[in-house]
Amino acid sequence: MSNTASSRAVGVGRVLIAVYAILALAATARSVYQIATKFDVAPVAYLLSALAGVVYIVATIALIGRGSTWYRVAWVTIVFELAGVLAVGTLSLVDGVLFPADTVWSFYGRGYVFIPLVLPILGMLWLYRRRPSAVA
Repeated sequence: MSNTASSRAVGVGRVLIAVYAILALAATARSVYQIATKFDVAPVAYLLSALAGVVYIVATIALIGRGSTWYRVAWVTIVFELAGVLAVGTLSLVDGVLFPADTVWSFYGRGYVFIPLVLPILGMLWLYRRRPSAVA
């Protein structure tokens, strides 16, 4: 049986999944509140936060899921997450006018103690260690 057929939710994987789940809840709840109460202030920022929340939800589910399909979904979402953090983080530093309100990924996740920057790197390392070709 390959590693992807077995659960990745063991050991450090459980902690990683728990952090993803907490970030999914935090980002989604924050963006829903912001979109519902002050969307006109910074629509792009709030929609980006909502997108981040969806990415964290899908990544959490994919990390829990078994099999090669979920393994690939986890990789796609985590790579997308890292690209988003790097792009939005850099844009928020270069031109603060683009984001009149912080997003989850603004300033590389500063509002979330830089967890959005570190988490995808840890996620990719974990997935690499749990890749189908790795021997248990």
